[in-house]
Amino acid sequence: MAEQRSGQSNPFRLDGKVALITGSSRGIGRAIAEQLARAGARVVISSRKLDACEQVRDALEAEGHEARAIACNIGRREELGTLVARTNEAWGRIDILVANAATNPHFGPLSSISEDAWNKILSTNLSSTLWLANLVLPGMAERGSGSFILLSSVSALTGTAAIGAYAVSKAAQLQLVRNLAMEWGRKGIRVNALAPGVIQTEFARALWDNPRARKRIEALNCVGRLGVPEDVAGAALFLASDASRFVTGQTLVIDGGASIFNPLEST
Repeated sequence: MAEQRSGQSNPFRLDGKVALITGSSRGIGRAIAEQLARAGARVVISSRKLDACEQVRDALEAEGHEARAIACNIGRREELGTLVARTNEAWGRIDILVANAATNPHFGPLSSISEDAWNKILSTNLSSTLWLANLVLPGMAERGSGSFILLSSVSALTGTAAIGAYAVSKAAQLQLVRNLAMEWGRKGIRVNALAPGVIQTEFARALWDNPRARKRIEALNCVGRLGVPEDVAGAALFLASDASRFVTGQTLVIDGGASIFNPLEST
């Protein structure tokens, strides 16, 4: 038995796998796509703008990886169907699904949010994630394996006066992860979430671009710096790969320790 284990292949390799990543033309989504491709997966780059997807695809192909670019607005259910259908037409399967795309059109207290903004946040961040799962997970179940990774947020675990509606949608995603893990686990599918803290992306620019705000963020975590997209991508590779084959229904927080940091004990 010991000899068999020592001869096993690298559990982080994704050779032969197909990964579909939404919101992957920039930021965290792009870093995840690059990481999965470099681990051997064939990747589908998807976001609303085709030209942005094609730029990422071209860069990956230049490195020798297999990639496709497919535009999709996740808020439109028919486009989700087209995205999944075209991926299956190209490569016949989806082994890894990363639901990264999200929206947040409202900053400020919940008392000032419009009905349209509230509905858009919940529809895009929560409902569309479920629709996408329902399109992809049955195919994984037929093959007896698959990994579904949702990009939530550390804001799902705390209170916030600035991005409350977004936080509500991300907290609901965590319950969706638990429910889907229960429903699909016996079919060989693992469902997990990543909950990044403040990551240096355009999406989160309002949280870190101000020098004073950035200094405060850096002072209130254990490692003393902002996160970068590659910090999240490594965790996504873990959840996508066989290295996490006994992990499901979980939320992995990637925030440099901000959620456990005690400022009274900092030096």
